[in-house]
Amino acid sequence: MATEQTFPDATAKTAANLPKEFETEKMSLSMGPSHPSTHGVLRIQFELDGETVTKADPVIGYLHRGDEKIAENMTYNQFVPYTDRLDYIAPLANNAAYAHAVEQLAGLKMPARVDAIRVVTTELARVSSHLMGLGAYGIDVGAWSVFMYCFTEREKLYTLFEKLTGARFTTSYSRIGGVARDLPPGWLEEVDGFCTQFLPILDEILGLLSRNKIFLDRTVDIGVISRADAIAYGMSGPNLRGSGMAMDLRKDRPYWGYDQYDFDVPVGAKGDCYDRYLCRGEEMKQSIRIVQQAIKKFPAGDWYAPDARKIFAPRKDKVLTSMEELINNFMIVTEGPQMPAGEVYFEAENPKGLLGFYIVSKGGGVPYRLKIRSASFCNLSILPKLCVGNLVSDVVSILGSLDFVMGECDR
Repeated sequence: MATEQTFPDATAKTAANLPKEFETEKMSLSMGPSHPSTHGVLRIQFELDGETVTKADPVIGYLHRGDEKIAENMTYNQFVPYTDRLDYIAPLANNAAYAHAVEQLAGLKMPARVDAIRVVTTELARVSSHLMGLGAYGIDVGAWSVFMYCFTEREKLYTLFEKLTGARFTTSYSRIGGVARDLPPGWLEEVDGFCTQFLPILDEILGLLSRNKIFLDRTVDIGVISRADAIAYGMSGPNLRGSGMAMDLRKDRPYWGYDQYDFDVPVGAKGDCYDRYLCRGEEMKQSIRIVQQAIKKFPAGDWYAPDARKIFAPRKDKVLTSMEELINNFMIVTEGPQMPAGEVYFEAENPKGLLGFYIVSKGGGVPYRLKIRSASFCNLSILPKLCVGNLVSDVVSILGSLDFVMGECDR
Protein backbone atom coordinates (compact mmCIF):
# COMPACT_ATOMS: atom_id res chain seq x y z
CA MET A 1 0.00 0.00 0.00
CA ALA A 2 1.44 3.36 -1.05
CA THR A 3 2.14 5.84 1.73
CA GLU A 4 1.00 9.49 1.41
CA GLN A 5 3.90 11.87 0.95
CA THR A 6 3.67 15.58 1.80
CA PHE A 7 5.84 18.39 0.46
CA PRO A 8 6.67 21.68 2.21
CA ASP A 9 4.67 24.69 1.03
CA ALA A 10 7.17 27.22 -0.36
CA THR A 11 4.70 30.06 0.08
CA ALA A 12 4.27 29.39 3.78
CA LYS A 13 7.62 30.92 4.74
CA THR A 14 7.36 34.10 6.75
CA ALA A 15 9.79 36.61 8.14
CA ALA A 16 9.77 34.67 11.39
CA ASN A 17 11.55 31.64 9.93
CA LEU A 18 13.93 33.44 7.58
CA PRO A 19 17.65 33.09 8.32
CA LYS A 20 18.82 35.68 10.83
CA GLU A 21 21.22 37.37 8.41
CA PHE A 22 18.27 38.39 6.22
CA GLU A 23 16.36 40.16 8.97
CA THR A 24 18.40 43.38 8.83
CA GLU A 25 19.32 43.37 5.15
CA LYS A 26 18.74 46.69 3.38
CA MET A 27 17.96 47.21 -0.25
CA SER A 28 19.79 49.43 -2.72
CA LEU A 29 17.62 51.36 -5.17
CA SER A 30 18.73 53.66 -7.98
CA MET A 31 16.30 56.49 -8.84
CA GLY A 32 17.09 58.26 -12.12
CA PRO A 33 18.81 59.62 -14.12
CA SER A 34 15.83 59.08 -16.42
CA HIS A 35 13.07 59.06 -13.82
CA PRO A 36 10.42 61.75 -14.60
CA SER A 37 10.26 63.07 -11.02
CA THR A 38 14.00 63.84 -10.96
CA HIS A 39 13.28 66.77 -13.32
CA GLY A 40 16.21 66.11 -15.59
CA VAL A 41 19.18 63.81 -15.25
CA LEU A 42 19.64 63.60 -11.48
CA ARG A 43 20.38 60.15 -10.10
CA ILE A 44 19.98 59.25 -6.43
CA GLN A 45 21.35 55.99 -5.05
CA PHE A 46 19.18 54.99 -2.09
CA GLU A 47 19.69 52.57 0.74
CA LEU A 48 16.26 51.45 1.96
CA ASP A 49 14.96 49.74 5.07
CA GLY A 50 11.63 48.64 3.70
CA GLU A 51 10.08 51.83 2.31
CA THR A 52 12.17 54.15 4.48
CA VAL A 53 15.29 55.85 3.16
CA THR A 54 18.33 55.24 5.38
CA LYS A 55 20.91 56.72 3.00
CA ALA A 56 20.77 58.90 -0.11
CA ASP A 57 23.71 59.55 -2.41
CA PRO A 58 23.02 62.06 -5.24
CA VAL A 59 24.97 61.44 -8.44
CA ILE A 60 25.32 64.46 -10.72
CA GLY A 61 27.29 65.30 -13.84
CA TYR A 62 25.18 63.66 -16.54
CA LEU A 63 24.61 67.10 -18.10
CA HIS A 64 28.11 68.50 -17.57
CA ARG A 65 29.23 70.60 -20.56
CA GLY A 66 32.19 72.50 -19.17
CA ASP A 67 30.58 75.94 -19.45
CA GLU A 68 33.17 77.63 -17.26
CA LYS A 69 36.06 76.37 -19.39
CA ILE A 70 34.20 77.17 -22.58
CA ALA A 71 33.88 80.79 -21.37
CA GLU A 72 37.66 81.09 -21.23
CA ASN A 73 37.91 80.32 -24.95
CA MET A 74 35.41 82.77 -26.40
CA THR A 75 34.63 86.46 -26.20
CA TYR A 76 32.34 87.91 -23.53
CA ASN A 77 29.44 88.36 -25.94
CA GLN A 78 29.87 84.89 -27.43
CA PHE A 79 29.21 83.37 -24.01
CA VAL A 80 25.76 84.99 -23.67
CA PRO A 81 23.93 82.09 -25.44
CA TYR A 82 25.60 79.62 -23.06
CA THR A 83 23.99 81.36 -20.10
CA ASP A 84 20.62 80.46 -21.66
CA ARG A 85 21.45 76.82 -21.00
CA LEU A 86 22.15 77.23 -17.28
CA ASP A 87 18.69 77.57 -15.76
CA TYR A 88 17.07 77.02 -19.13
CA ILE A 89 13.63 77.70 -17.61
CA ALA A 90 14.58 81.38 -17.09
CA PRO A 91 17.15 82.35 -19.75
CA LEU A 92 16.24 86.06 -19.67
CA ALA A 93 17.31 86.22 -16.02
CA ASN A 94 20.60 84.39 -16.68
CA ASN A 95 21.51 86.68 -19.59
CA ALA A 96 20.96 89.81 -17.57
CA ALA A 97 22.92 88.60 -14.53
CA TYR A 98 25.93 87.65 -16.64
CA ALA A 99 25.86 90.90 -18.62
CA HIS A 100 25.70 92.92 -15.39
CA ALA A 101 28.75 91.11 -14.02
CA VAL A 102 30.82 91.95 -17.10
CA GLU A 103 29.54 95.54 -17.06
CA GLN A 104 30.75 95.88 -13.47
CA LEU A 105 34.15 94.69 -14.64
CA ALA A 106 34.13 97.32 -17.37
CA GLY A 107 32.91 100.03 -15.00
CA LEU A 108 29.80 100.70 -17.09
CA LYS A 109 26.63 102.29 -15.72
CA MET A 110 23.49 101.36 -17.62
CA PRO A 111 20.80 103.88 -18.62
CA ALA A 112 17.58 103.73 -16.62
CA ARG A 113 15.75 102.18 -19.59
CA VAL A 114 18.13 99.20 -19.70
CA ASP A 115 17.65 98.61 -15.96
CA ALA A 116 13.87 98.78 -16.36
CA ILE A 117 13.92 96.35 -19.30
CA ARG A 118 15.98 93.91 -17.25
CA VAL A 119 13.65 94.20 -14.26
CA VAL A 120 10.55 93.51 -16.38
CA THR A 121 12.08 90.61 -18.33
CA THR A 122 13.64 89.04 -15.22
CA GLU A 123 10.38 89.18 -13.25
CA LEU A 124 8.45 87.70 -16.16
CA ALA A 125 11.09 84.97 -16.32
CA ARG A 126 10.53 84.37 -12.58
CA VAL A 127 6.81 83.92 -13.17
CA SER A 128 7.49 81.59 -16.11
CA SER A 129 9.94 79.55 -14.03
CA HIS A 130 7.59 79.20 -11.06
CA LEU A 131 4.72 78.23 -13.37
CA MET A 132 6.89 75.49 -14.81
CA GLY A 133 7.93 74.32 -11.35
CA LEU A 134 4.39 74.41 -10.00
CA GLY A 135 2.95 72.58 -13.00
CA ALA A 136 5.58 69.84 -12.79
CA TYR A 137 5.06 69.63 -9.03
CA GLY A 138 1.35 69.12 -9.63
CA ILE A 139 2.09 66.20 -11.96
CA ASP A 140 4.47 64.72 -9.35
CA VAL A 141 1.76 64.59 -6.70
CA GLY A 142 -1.13 63.75 -9.01
CA ALA A 143 -2.71 67.13 -9.84
CA TRP A 144 -3.20 67.14 -13.62
CA SER A 145 -5.43 70.24 -13.81
CA VAL A 146 -2.74 72.43 -12.19
CA PHE A 147 -0.28 71.37 -14.89
CA MET A 148 -2.67 72.42 -17.67
CA TYR A 149 -3.47 75.79 -16.07
CA CYS A 150 0.22 76.60 -15.47
CA PHE A 151 1.37 75.70 -18.95
CA THR A 152 -1.46 77.66 -20.58
CA GLU A 153 -0.26 80.82 -18.80
CA ARG A 154 3.35 80.00 -19.53
CA GLU A 155 2.58 79.80 -23.24
CA LYS A 156 1.25 83.37 -23.09
CA LEU A 157 4.56 84.48 -21.62
CA TYR A 158 6.49 82.64 -24.31
CA THR A 159 4.51 84.55 -26.94
CA LEU A 160 5.61 87.80 -25.29
CA PHE A 161 9.24 86.60 -25.13
CA GLU A 162 9.15 85.71 -28.81
CA LYS A 163 7.88 89.17 -29.76
CA LEU A 164 10.68 90.76 -27.74
CA THR A 165 13.66 88.53 -28.52
CA GLY A 166 12.71 86.50 -31.58
CA ALA A 167 12.94 83.26 -29.59
CA ARG A 168 10.64 81.48 -27.16
CA PHE A 169 13.11 79.45 -25.17
CA THR A 170 16.78 80.37 -25.63
CA THR A 171 16.47 84.14 -25.85
CA SER A 172 20.08 85.47 -25.72
CA TYR A 173 18.60 88.93 -25.24
CA SER A 174 21.14 90.79 -23.09
CA ARG A 175 24.38 92.20 -24.39
CA ILE A 176 27.42 93.57 -22.61
CA GLY A 177 26.43 97.22 -22.37
CA GLY A 178 22.69 96.91 -22.94
CA VAL A 179 20.21 94.63 -24.68
CA ALA A 180 20.01 93.23 -28.21
CA ARG A 181 17.14 95.51 -29.28
CA ASP A 182 14.67 98.00 -27.86
CA LEU A 183 11.15 97.03 -26.85
CA PRO A 184 8.83 96.62 -29.86
CA PRO A 185 5.88 99.05 -30.10
CA GLY A 186 2.95 98.01 -27.92
CA TRP A 187 4.89 95.30 -26.09
CA LEU A 188 4.54 96.89 -22.66
CA GLU A 189 0.79 97.22 -23.16
CA GLU A 190 0.60 93.52 -23.95
CA VAL A 191 2.62 92.70 -20.82
CA ASP A 192 0.28 94.84 -18.74
CA GLY A 193 -2.69 93.01 -20.23
CA PHE A 194 -1.15 89.67 -19.33
CA CYS A 195 -0.55 90.79 -15.74
CA THR A 196 -4.13 91.96 -15.31
CA GLN A 197 -5.67 88.69 -16.49
CA PHE A 198 -3.06 86.48 -14.80
CA LEU A 199 -3.69 87.36 -11.14
CA PRO A 200 -7.22 85.88 -10.88
CA ILE A 201 -6.06 82.79 -12.78
CA LEU A 202 -3.12 82.41 -10.37
CA ASP A 203 -5.55 82.52 -7.43
CA GLU A 204 -7.55 79.77 -9.08
CA ILE A 205 -4.43 77.67 -9.67
CA LEU A 206 -3.30 78.02 -6.06
CA GLY A 207 -6.85 77.28 -4.90
CA LEU A 208 -6.63 73.88 -6.57
CA LEU A 209 -3.73 72.93 -4.29
CA SER A 210 -3.65 74.99 -1.12
CA ARG A 211 -6.61 73.18 0.52
CA ASN A 212 -6.40 69.95 -1.44
CA LYS A 213 -6.36 67.00 1.00
CA ILE A 214 -4.09 64.85 -1.16
CA PHE A 215 -1.65 67.71 -1.76
CA LEU A 216 -1.58 68.58 1.94
CA ASP A 217 -0.87 64.96 2.88
CA ARG A 218 2.00 64.85 0.39
CA THR A 219 3.63 68.15 1.43
CA VAL A 220 2.81 69.23 5.01
CA ASP A 221 5.58 68.24 7.47
CA ILE A 222 7.44 66.49 4.62
CA GLY A 223 11.03 67.44 3.80
CA VAL A 224 11.42 69.90 6.66
CA ILE A 225 14.54 72.07 6.35
CA SER A 226 15.41 74.08 9.44
CA ARG A 227 16.63 77.63 9.08
CA ALA A 228 20.06 76.63 10.42
CA ASP A 229 20.39 73.78 7.91
CA ALA A 230 19.25 75.96 5.00
CA ILE A 231 21.98 78.48 5.83
CA ALA A 232 24.63 75.82 6.49
CA TYR A 233 24.05 74.13 3.13
CA GLY A 234 24.15 77.40 1.20
CA MET A 235 20.57 77.28 0.04
CA SER A 236 18.95 80.35 -1.49
CA GLY A 237 15.83 81.60 -3.19
CA PRO A 238 12.40 80.19 -2.24
CA ASN A 239 14.05 77.15 -0.63
CA LEU A 240 15.85 79.40 1.87
CA ARG A 241 12.93 81.76 2.40
CA GLY A 242 10.62 78.79 2.92
CA SER A 243 12.71 77.95 6.00
CA GLY A 244 12.10 81.35 7.57
CA MET A 245 15.12 83.30 6.28
CA ALA A 246 13.99 86.57 4.68
CA MET A 247 16.99 86.99 2.37
CA ASP A 248 16.36 88.49 -1.05
CA LEU A 249 19.11 90.37 -2.88
CA ARG A 250 16.51 92.58 -4.54
CA LYS A 251 15.87 94.00 -1.06
CA ASP A 252 19.21 93.45 0.68
CA ARG A 253 21.56 94.58 -2.12
CA PRO A 254 19.35 96.25 -4.73
CA TYR A 255 20.49 96.32 -8.35
CA TRP A 256 18.76 97.59 -11.53
CA GLY A 257 16.80 100.03 -9.35
CA TYR A 258 14.91 97.38 -7.36
CA ASP A 259 14.95 99.75 -4.39
CA GLN A 260 12.46 101.93 -6.31
CA TYR A 261 9.81 99.20 -6.35
CA ASP A 262 7.41 98.28 -3.57
CA PHE A 263 7.14 94.51 -3.03
CA ASP A 264 7.15 91.96 -0.21
CA VAL A 265 9.41 88.97 0.44
CA PRO A 266 7.31 85.90 1.34
CA VAL A 267 8.77 83.77 4.14
CA GLY A 268 7.75 80.31 5.37
CA ALA A 269 7.29 79.11 8.93
CA LYS A 270 8.17 75.40 9.09
CA GLY A 271 10.41 74.90 6.07
CA ASP A 272 8.47 71.93 4.71
CA CYS A 273 7.44 71.19 1.12
CA TYR A 274 4.18 73.08 1.62
CA ASP A 275 5.95 76.26 2.77
CA ARG A 276 8.22 76.20 -0.27
CA TYR A 277 5.16 75.85 -2.50
CA LEU A 278 3.44 78.79 -0.78
CA CYS A 279 6.55 80.98 -1.18
CA ARG A 280 6.67 80.41 -4.92
CA GLY A 281 2.97 81.11 -5.30
CA GLU A 282 3.27 84.42 -3.47
CA GLU A 283 6.50 85.31 -5.32
CA MET A 284 4.59 85.21 -8.61
CA LYS A 285 2.12 87.77 -7.24
CA GLN A 286 4.97 90.02 -6.11
CA SER A 287 6.69 89.72 -9.49
CA ILE A 288 3.51 90.86 -11.24
CA ARG A 289 3.34 93.72 -8.75
CA ILE A 290 6.89 94.79 -9.67
CA VAL A 291 6.21 94.56 -13.42
CA GLN A 292 3.08 96.68 -13.17
CA GLN A 293 4.98 99.36 -11.22
CA ALA A 294 7.78 99.34 -13.80
CA ILE A 295 5.35 99.74 -16.69
CA LYS A 296 3.68 102.77 -15.09
CA LYS A 297 6.97 104.68 -14.82
CA PHE A 298 8.93 103.11 -17.68
CA PRO A 299 11.77 105.48 -18.62
CA ALA A 300 12.62 106.66 -22.08
CA GLY A 301 16.15 106.86 -23.43
CA ASP A 302 18.77 104.53 -24.84
CA TRP A 303 18.63 100.72 -24.61
CA TYR A 304 22.43 100.58 -24.51
CA ALA A 305 25.21 102.49 -22.78
CA PRO A 306 26.21 105.40 -25.07
CA ASP A 307 29.72 105.58 -23.57
CA ALA A 308 30.47 101.91 -24.30
CA ARG A 309 31.81 102.44 -27.80
CA LYS A 310 34.53 99.77 -27.58
CA ILE A 311 32.21 97.31 -25.84
CA PHE A 312 28.70 97.54 -27.29
CA ALA A 313 28.38 96.88 -31.01
CA PRO A 314 27.28 99.99 -32.96
CA ARG A 315 23.83 100.20 -34.50
CA LYS A 316 23.36 98.73 -37.95
CA ASP A 317 22.63 102.05 -39.67
CA LYS A 318 25.92 103.47 -38.35
CA VAL A 319 27.88 100.40 -39.47
CA LEU A 320 26.53 100.86 -43.00
CA THR A 321 27.31 104.58 -43.19
CA SER A 322 30.54 105.08 -41.23
CA MET A 323 33.95 103.49 -41.84
CA GLU A 324 34.96 104.05 -38.19
CA GLU A 325 31.85 102.27 -36.91
CA LEU A 326 32.37 99.44 -39.40
CA ILE A 327 35.92 98.89 -38.09
CA ASN A 328 34.70 99.17 -34.50
CA ASN A 329 32.01 96.54 -35.15
CA PHE A 330 34.57 94.24 -36.78
CA MET A 331 36.92 94.49 -33.80
CA ILE A 332 34.14 93.85 -31.24
CA VAL A 333 32.92 90.78 -33.16
CA THR A 334 36.33 89.24 -33.84
CA GLU A 335 38.28 90.18 -30.70
CA GLY A 336 35.45 90.78 -28.25
CA PRO A 337 34.63 93.82 -26.12
CA GLN A 338 37.85 95.07 -24.57
CA MET A 339 37.88 94.79 -20.77
CA PRO A 340 40.35 96.14 -18.24
CA ALA A 341 42.35 93.77 -16.06
CA GLY A 342 40.72 92.93 -12.73
CA GLU A 343 38.15 90.68 -11.14
CA VAL A 344 34.51 90.98 -10.20
CA TYR A 345 31.75 88.96 -8.56
CA PHE A 346 28.07 89.65 -9.04
CA GLU A 347 25.10 87.53 -8.02
CA ALA A 348 21.45 88.08 -8.82
CA GLU A 349 18.26 86.86 -7.19
CA ASN A 350 17.22 84.38 -9.87
CA PRO A 351 14.04 82.25 -9.75
CA LYS A 352 15.91 79.21 -8.39
CA GLY A 353 18.05 81.27 -6.00
CA LEU A 354 21.36 83.11 -6.19
CA LEU A 355 23.11 82.96 -9.56
CA GLY A 356 26.64 84.35 -9.28
CA PHE A 357 29.39 85.03 -11.81
CA TYR A 358 33.01 85.43 -10.71
CA ILE A 359 35.13 86.78 -13.56
CA VAL A 360 38.90 87.29 -13.67
CA SER A 361 40.26 89.41 -16.52
CA LYS A 362 43.81 90.00 -17.69
CA GLY A 363 42.55 92.52 -20.21
CA GLY A 364 41.28 91.94 -23.73
CA GLY A 365 38.11 90.42 -25.06
CA VAL A 366 38.23 86.97 -23.43
CA PRO A 367 37.93 86.21 -19.68
CA TYR A 368 40.95 84.59 -18.03
CA ARG A 369 38.72 82.69 -15.58
CA LEU A 370 34.96 82.45 -15.09
CA LYS A 371 33.22 80.66 -12.22
CA ILE A 372 29.47 80.20 -11.94
CA ARG A 373 27.71 79.93 -8.58
CA SER A 374 24.53 78.02 -9.42
CA ALA A 375 21.55 77.89 -7.07
CA SER A 376 20.45 74.37 -8.02
CA PHE A 377 23.84 72.84 -7.17
CA CYS A 378 23.80 74.32 -3.67
CA ASN A 379 20.12 73.54 -3.10
CA LEU A 380 20.63 69.87 -4.00
CA SER A 381 23.56 69.51 -1.61
CA ILE A 382 21.14 68.98 1.29
CA LEU A 383 19.58 65.84 -0.28
CA PRO A 384 21.74 63.29 1.63
CA LYS A 385 20.40 64.71 4.90
CA LEU A 386 16.92 65.67 3.76
CA CYS A 387 15.86 62.31 2.28
CA VAL A 388 16.90 60.13 5.24
CA GLY A 389 13.95 59.04 7.36
CA ASN A 390 11.37 59.72 4.65
CA LEU A 391 9.50 57.21 2.52
CA VAL A 392 10.48 56.69 -1.11
CA SER A 393 7.18 58.27 -2.18
CA ASP A 394 8.03 61.35 -0.10
CA VAL A 395 11.28 61.83 -2.02
CA VAL A 396 9.21 62.70 -5.11
CA SER A 397 7.50 65.51 -3.16
CA ILE A 398 10.84 66.71 -1.77
CA LEU A 399 12.50 66.91 -5.18
CA GLY A 400 9.53 68.79 -6.65
CA SER A 401 9.56 71.28 -3.77
CA LEU A 402 13.26 72.08 -4.32
CA ASP A 403 12.50 73.04 -7.97
CA PHE A 404 16.00 72.52 -9.36
CA VAL A 405 17.32 72.50 -12.92
CA MET A 406 20.19 70.18 -13.80
CA GLY A 407 21.41 72.52 -16.53
CA GLU A 408 22.83 74.94 -13.97
CA CYS A 409 23.64 72.22 -11.43
CA ASP A 410 26.00 70.31 -13.73
CA ARG A 411 26.98 73.21 -16.03
